[in-house]
Amino acid sequence: MCGITGKIYFNNKTVSEQDIDLMNKKIIHRGPDDGGIYLSPDQKVGLGHRRLSIIDLSPLGHQPMRYLDRYQIVFNGEIYNFQEKREMLKKEGYTFKSHSDTEVILALYDKFREKCLDHLRGMFAFAIYDEKEKTVFCARDRVGKKPFKYYADENVFIFASELKAILTQNEYEKEPDYIAIHHYLTLQYCPAPLTGFKNLKKLEPAHYLLINLRTKEIKKQRYWQLDYSQKLDLTEEQWKTKIMDKLEESVKLRMISDVPIGAFLSGGIDSSAIVALMSKHSEKPIKTFSIGFEEEKYNELEYAKIIANKFKTEHTEFIVKPNAIKLLPMLARQYEEPFADSSALPTYYVSKMTKEHVTVALNGDGGDENFAGYPWYSIQKFATWYDNFLPLNNLIILPLTKLLHNIVKNNLTEKILRFSKTASIHHSKRYLNYICYFSNEMKNSLYTSEFKKKVWENDTFNLIAEKFQQSTGKNSVDQALFVDFNSYLPDDLMTKVDIDTMAVSLEGRSPFLDHEFLELTAKIPAKLKLRGLNNKKYILKEALRGLVPDEVMFRPKRGFSIPIDSWLKNELKDYAYTQLLNGRLIKDGMFKKEYIKKLLDDHNSGKISYARHIWALLTLELWFGEYFN
Repeated sequence: MCGITGKIYFNNKTVSEQDIDLMNKKIIHRGPDDGGIYLSPDQKVGLGHRRLSIIDLSPLGHQPMRYLDRYQIVFNGEIYNFQEKREMLKKEGYTFKSHSDTEVILALYDKFREKCLDHLRGMFAFAIYDEKEKTVFCARDRVGKKPFKYYADENVFIFASELKAILTQNEYEKEPDYIAIHHYLTLQYCPAPLTGFKNLKKLEPAHYLLINLRTKEIKKQRYWQLDYSQKLDLTEEQWKTKIMDKLEESVKLRMISDVPIGAFLSGGIDSSAIVALMSKHSEKPIKTFSIGFEEEKYNELEYAKIIANKFKTEHTEFIVKPNAIKLLPMLARQYEEPFADSSALPTYYVSKMTKEHVTVALNGDGGDENFAGYPWYSIQKFATWYDNFLPLNNLIILPLTKLLHNIVKNNLTEKILRFSKTASIHHSKRYLNYICYFSNEMKNSLYTSEFKKKVWENDTFNLIAEKFQQSTGKNSVDQALFVDFNSYLPDDLMTKVDIDTMAVSLEGRSPFLDHEFLELTAKIPAKLKLRGLNNKKYILKEALRGLVPDEVMFRPKRGFSIPIDSWLKNELKDYAYTQLLNGRLIKDGMFKKEYIKKLLDDHNSGKISYARHIWALLTLELWFGEYFN
């Protein structure tokens, strides 16, 4: 696991070692063990690397790495099947100097060119310069576990694992992207390729770029996509066997390491399953790490302890308290894009604690996206059935829900009203209404007329609806799973894990997001993932019976979040009022002060929780403070 940087000139300028060194220094946290710089003979291409040593700790794993006296690579990630591919390539006559997966990527590229990506099982972002053809091949893994961010104009192409490296280069003039901010307020993240900075982009998952220095052409291409249309007709017993076999294989592959390894343990089904399978394949006790809160509603430590005791792990836990707010400016700087997922805070803490003991940690990310574990999948399914009652909804139910909400204002009546108000629109837009932060109606009240003119034509609901149209799923649940795999998962969850783990030089691995496992679960009928309306992750739970204790597996889902509702009414109340009512969002004429004050006041009155909305505004304010002061 590492950090990569690079710069390519298309004009008469040349890349200097100082250019690359400046970028490398900005991401040294991603790779504190080693660093390197490559400049092409004509100095039109510069590549940089920072290394966190995981596989092949010898100097032979140093990057940038040269191969066949022709190729240079900078690579961030892990290829779990590299040993198998290495043996295949040896039979084809290829030779290797190191025991690293990096060298295997170079040999695969020499043999298969762009099709080398079909052979890689793992997480990756890399760039390969071919000195002979004068091309640079850049690629990002299928799920988006590893980042690849870039700036391009007619004269230069600059890339890095993190934007803060690109910001060191004089060619880029820093400017906020208001359209990205507009989408962020609804989604809680900036959807790819947007980053929050104008003209700075992130390469979408499962895409590659091929840059031709001779023609100055940059070609972008998708190379992989999940297909939900090809279902397998198997019995439940057959599915249980297939699921466990592939998941166990995925876990075993991710336990390959030359450094100490452990696991995040939340006390939920997914991380518990990973710890159980790791214990099965380890001669030593697994080191596990958990985060908790003083607020009982959010504290899952008791369930984590059940798993830790059952599998006799070496367990460490940490309690997050409201004084953690002092970390928010640092997190805003580290995340570098506007990012409102409040679980970024506990994820940073568990990463920091874990790094004190191990260098690699497995996690349970992806279980909900594989097996329909989120509540909005149930709502999607219910809404499809509810379509039969639309005339009744418009005539009777909608007026009644409006009346109910006027009499009893709380989060439940607000959700019921939102559902009935959007019941008649297409499910591709209805979906976002269930999960959004700021709705269009709220944005209309929040935005000044000047800011609204800049962004209003770019409807976030249309953006997500387009992803529904790209899905091959034949029902609303499969389509929602596809959308989450192509938006929420890479742009929120994978971003969170990458940034928080890499901030403390820890490598995170996600067995549920192995692409072969994903291709298998896409073939499972939706009715086996969501049984009825509320039996979520049905077939996964059945597969795990006897391995994960029932008291953990069948408890209500809490989700990995922090008690911001309580904190914003108590310890963080004054902080939120001060930051938001005296900050740039208002002074720069973006948002209306009176509406933000109303959100704060209404939240503190206790009628409706606006914690998510306030948190999104607060983290946006801090982002502006870190990058545009």
